Amino acid sequence: MLQAALRSGEAHRACVFETFARRLPDGRRYGVLAGTGRLLEALESFRFGDAELRFLRDANVVDRQTLDWLEGYRFSGQISGYAEGECYFPQSPVLVVESTFAEGVVLETLALSILNHDTAIASAASRMTSAAGDRPCIEMGSRRTHEESAVAAARAAYVAGFEATSNLEAGRRYGVPTTGTAAHAFTLLYDSEREAFTAQVESLGKGTTLLVDTYDVRAAVDLAVEIAGPELGAVRLDSGDLLIQAKEVRAQLDAAGNSGTRIIVTSDLDEYAIAALAAGPVSGYGVGTSLVTGSGAPTASMVYKLVQRENAAGEFEGVAKKSKDKVSVGGRKWALRRLTDRGVAQAEVIGIGELPANDGNDRPLMVGLVRDGEVIDHQDIHEGRARHLASRTELPRAATQLSRGEPVIPTVYEKD
Repeated sequence: MLQAALRSGEAHRACVFETFARRLPDGRRYGVLAGTGRLLEALESFRFGDAELRFLRDANVVDRQTLDWLEGYRFSGQISGYAEGECYFPQSPVLVVESTFAEGVVLETLALSILNHDTAIASAASRMTSAAGDRPCIEMGSRRTHEESAVAAARAAYVAGFEATSNLEAGRRYGVPTTGTAAHAFTLLYDSEREAFTAQVESLGKGTTLLVDTYDVRAAVDLAVEIAGPELGAVRLDSGDLLIQAKEVRAQLDAAGNSGTRIIVTSDLDEYAIAALAAGPVSGYGVGTSLVTGSGAPTASMVYKLVQRENAAGEFEGVAKKSKDKVSVGGRKWALRRLTDRGVAQAEVIGIGELPANDGNDRPLMVGLVRDGEVIDHQDIHEGRARHLASRTELPRAATQLSRGEPVIPTVYEKD
């Protein structure tokens, strides 16, 4: 596309590209935008160096004119969109890129690969943290996905309410709090469970979390209490009927005087399993496979479409795809969330060409991210985390339901 546009002379027309999802994953009530900060970080170093240009030349992918243009590529346009952690709905313009066609079109895969992955993880994570209530969720999915996806997933999960991750690279790179427990391999290393627990407590202190289901849960809990006493931090259950076991272990711990020892559960948890455990004496959840695969929706299905371009007269005009089942809406978009007098979201209102009319208590959703090619808002994950909680809280109560349903608020268009 770039080569043909450069050769025809149309590559430098001013254009507007938008990223949005035509629909939410089947049955979901809302989505959660994540990955914006990672995208902006990637944009700052998005260049075509000697190695990339050599490959494109040797493989005869593009011509000399295109290689020369790519060699000097620097994004110089404007980007705005929803802030990271914000809830979104069908057609929400979560990212708006204003640039020449050439500068904008080469960002499509970069934007979609990051936003589709991270948004899928954050959307699943939000359902899990909502189901967990005030009990913390820990991201533990690094062994179930690509090594770089694992780092991104930990970041996205934190934005959507997870308390910590077992992925240390996410802690180093993004400041996500880290935590972890011993695996069964540690217990199996020793000649006895007593030796394993003793070694862990002597090294990490009595506040550590002991894994108690390698052999016999009841015997292991007794042993853990004997070795660490009432200061034992937590025990972890990773198999069996977690609800029944949690109740039995809670009674056992309380009878031994360990009322302060927490019970952490793991083992292929998803939002439904977490909700089912709400009635149990569980202190926290470790979530892996389901989280890092989007809990049944591994992509947000976002698209990146040209919606406006400069015409031959130098004026902007909306353009849109009209093919069956994939219709898009032309024109540059703006969005706000319409709220009731009590601050409850009523609708996602999208204006074409200008910001929709605010009736006094509505909340504008678009923020500036890049100005003249320079990132002006890097989207701090801690701010994104607080933003997500506030955004989710303003949704109608039906948003927290795990049963299949339609988006919890409608999307409404207002044209200029």
